[in-house]
Amino acid sequence: MIVGMNPHLRVNGPMNINHYATKKSVAESMLDVALFMANVTQLKAVLEQGTSFQYYATLIVLISISLFFQVMIGILLIITARLNLNDIAKQPRLNILNNAATALIFITVILNIFITAFGVQKTGLYPSRNFGPY
Repeated sequence: MIVGMNPHLRVNGPMNINHYATKKSVAESMLDVALFMANVTQLKAVLEQGTSFQYYATLIVLISISLFFQVMIGILLIITARLNLNDIAKQPRLNILNNAATALIFITVILNIFITAFGVQKTGLYPSRNFGPY
């Protein structure tokens, strides 16, 4: 054992790749849910702003595409998590699914950069600053 190494961090035997992949998929899914919620909030803000907003149609389209891709990513991650990575026959399919999910995640990130750039700036977050009768 290496001096100064925490004995609880020592690896006992070979790494369970299937367990690792499942943990990775769960972490990605949590991030996807957070981004999904942020996009739904942005969609709500755009809809509240109304059609008079300069980038209304652009944002509706970008947010809708982003939400669609996020649902697809979620489906791919669920399928990936359910397949056994230790089964050699399934590894090529898992590789394709993982690459597809990674590509969709990249596209979603780029879309969300544009969504943020065109985003709605809510005015009147503090509708009343009067603290007294004056």
